[in-house]
Amino acid sequence: MEYPLLSLELARELEMAEAEAAVACAEQMRAAAGSNAAAVLAVGGGFAVYCGANSPVTQAVGLGLNGPVSKEEFDRLEEFYFCRKEPVRAETCPLVDASLMEHYRDRGYFVTEFSNVMVRPVEKTEMAAANGIEIQRVGDDEIELWTLAVAQGFAENYPVTQELLEVMKLFASGKNTECFLARINGQVAGGGTLAARGRIAGLFGASTLPGFRGRGVQTALLQARMRRARELGCELAMSLAQPGSASQRNITRQGFRTLYTRVKFERQLVV
Repeated sequence: MEYPLLSLELARELEMAEAEAAVACAEQMRAAAGSNAAAVLAVGGGFAVYCGANSPVTQAVGLGLNGPVSKEEFDRLEEFYFCRKEPVRAETCPLVDASLMEHYRDRGYFVTEFSNVMVRPVEKTEMAAANGIEIQRVGDDEIELWTLAVAQGFAENYPVTQELLEVMKLFASGKNTECFLARINGQVAGGGTLAARGRIAGLFGASTLPGFRGRGVQTALLQARMRRARELGCELAMSLAQPGSASQRNITRQGFRTLYTRVKFERQLVV
C-alpha cells in the first residue's frame, strides 16, 4: 500500500473529518433537546463543540490549521466554554500555526492527553475472517442497544451516565455515520462507528465489553468498517489511539500507521 505523506492540507482534511462528526452530533442534540443543550462555534479555523458537561464530544478540534489565530478569536473560544461553566479542551495537531501555541503558553494551558492519528489507504485487501465473531450494521431499532454496549466498554474512562448515553445516541444518529455491533454466540461483545466525510473514513467510538476482551472483537469491527468504507468510495481510513495502547496495537496490525500525534491542551474554568 502507498501511504500518504503528512502535509498541512492532509492534516486539515483529517481534523475536519473528526470535527464535522462532532458538529453533526451537536446538531442532532439541538434538534432533539433544544438550543441550550448543545452549541457549535466556528473559530480559529476549526470548531468548538459543546454537547454537555464533561462529554467526550465537548472540545475544540481543528484550530490553527488555516493560519494565525488572533487574540480576539482565542477570547471567543474561551468565552464559548467558560460561559457554559466548562473547561476549555482543544485537540491540537502539531502542524498548527505558532500563534495558537503562544496563546496556550500565555494563558496557562496544560497538557492532559496525547493521541495518535493513524491512517491507511482504503483499498481492496484480503482480511482474515473473524473467528466466531458476527458483525452487523445497526438499524434504528438497535441504536439504544449499541449505545449501551459501547458506553459500557468505555466505562473505565467515562462513567455510564444518562447524559453520556444520550450524547452517544445522538452521535450515532449523525449524518453519514453508521454503527456496528459485534456478537459472540449471540451475545453483544462490542461496537464501533464509521463516519464517512468525503474521501475520509473515520473509524471512531469502538469499544469491547470487559468480558469479551482479548478475543479479536476490535479487529473484527475494524475489518468490517474498512469493507464498508470501500463500498462508500472512501480513499483513506483514519482512527485515533492513545500511544502504546492495546487499541494502537490492534490498529497497527491492520495496516494503519501513525501519521502524527495530537496533544490535548486544557485550561480550567476561570471563576
